[in-house]
Amino acid sequence: MRGPLVTRLPDRIRRVRLTLAGLVAATVVAAGCTLPALAPRTEGTGGAAAPGTAPTWRACPEVAEDLVGRGAPDMRYECARIAVPRNWGGGTGATTGPGAGRTFEIALLRARSTHQRDRLGSLVVNPGGPGGSGVDMAVYLSFGPAFGGLPPAVTERFDIVGFDPRGVSRSSPVKCIPDADLDASFGYDPDPRSQESFAGYLALNRRIGRGCGDKYGDQLALYGTEQAARDMDAVRAAVGDERLTYLGYSYGTLLGATYAQLYPERVRALVLDGAVDPTQDLVDSSESQAKGFERAFGNFTRWCTVNAGRCPLAPDARAAVTSAIDKARVSPARGADGREATPGWVFYAVISSLYTESGWQELARAIDRLDGGDPAEVFRLADAYAGRGDDGHYSNLFDANLAVNCTDETEKPSVERIRELQSEWRSKYPLFGPALAVGMLSCREWPGASDPYPTGEATGASPIVVVGTTGDPATPYEQTSKLAAMLGVGRVLTWEGEGHTAYPQTTCVTDAVDAYLISLWLPREGLRCPAR
Repeated sequence: MRGPLVTRLPDRIRRVRLTLAGLVAATVVAAGCTLPALAPRTEGTGGAAAPGTAPTWRACPEVAEDLVGRGAPDMRYECARIAVPRNWGGGTGATTGPGAGRTFEIALLRARSTHQRDRLGSLVVNPGGPGGSGVDMAVYLSFGPAFGGLPPAVTERFDIVGFDPRGVSRSSPVKCIPDADLDASFGYDPDPRSQESFAGYLALNRRIGRGCGDKYGDQLALYGTEQAARDMDAVRAAVGDERLTYLGYSYGTLLGATYAQLYPERVRALVLDGAVDPTQDLVDSSESQAKGFERAFGNFTRWCTVNAGRCPLAPDARAAVTSAIDKARVSPARGADGREATPGWVFYAVISSLYTESGWQELARAIDRLDGGDPAEVFRLADAYAGRGDDGHYSNLFDANLAVNCTDETEKPSVERIRELQSEWRSKYPLFGPALAVGMLSCREWPGASDPYPTGEATGASPIVVVGTTGDPATPYEQTSKLAAMLGVGRVLTWEGEGHTAYPQTTCVTDAVDAYLISLWLPREGLRCPAR
């Protein structure tokens, strides 16, 4: 069931939660990047503003308290719900076809500083995925630079507004994959070589697709990116802004780019960080990520060699990780609860750790302890990626991820072609290629109709800042210039760092983005910010 794009919430945002958890551990709901239900998840209209009407905001400090144990100092939190057409059709709501005449509810949260002055409007945020919660993200970003959040220069000029896109978390969530199937999928061999093993993984994906199709039918076609981008314009109207100011990470860059093409005249300032190239098809995007993760893993192994005192896998970290996955195929370690650290769980611990340079030492420690028979750290890392709670239940992160990604895709390779690519990519990208190839089976077996997003220029839009990180594994740096060029109004800002996404990581990146958001000053052409 692995999603065709292995993207997620920027890892440092996840670490906001982990850092705060150390301060208020007794009150944190769950660890990692699990996305808990913190508000009613109904699809009715109770409490939601009707399409085109102003929402009713209510104080909701409990959201921050449930997420991290407390609210940020000098921040107020308010929540609202708006109704949007399930099927926007040409932009005003379809009168025929799936979802016509019905609505989805979109959950919003705004964080407002008590020190706000000279307010410029709202900064709408999205963490990516697809499947990440913008409500959660707005809370995390409100905690300021000490925890990886936004600088006061921004929070004192803007309300920070997060929304859960349709199908995600609190917004009419898609939930159709049983926990047992998610366990089976994430734990499955990332490179099923034998025909029997490959057939088993194919059957698992067919079962998942059939179950989601049986539950949602033709409604599955309503979760694509273009529909969500039209919802975002309803969010803009709901917060009272004439033009949109937006910060989107990872998949959130695709959402922002789609918005800019649909509503170019309503763009004030968009920061697209961790760029997705919208012109890539499923095969191209999967191979791009295989290359990106392989490159990031190489950077990790070189770090291990240079920092042997901090990396117990030195001198050959690649051999140690490969050996751990091979060993898990024949003799997986068991946790205290009897759970087996099969090769898929080890693989996803690796994936999880490559989203940030600070995760490298965690990965080395986890693999070292696994070699000693203790898989606890491997499970912690992998579960954080998968959205799996300590109780074995999953958020709807990957249900939504599939619903969005697979609706967006028009060209899906055959099972036979996927099998061929598995072998080809094993030679080119030994650790990650096979998994990214067989991961395409999830969309191959998805039952919903396609609803592709536009891939053209945002003619008439204000300049848009597109941020890329040279060591980004999930949205490789090469995609940055391609997104900027496609839009026709993009200005590239480069961070020569490691991990997934850049803002606000260093003074150089932060100053450039802040100046654009607040004063609409573009970064100078060709600006490259150093890693430190």
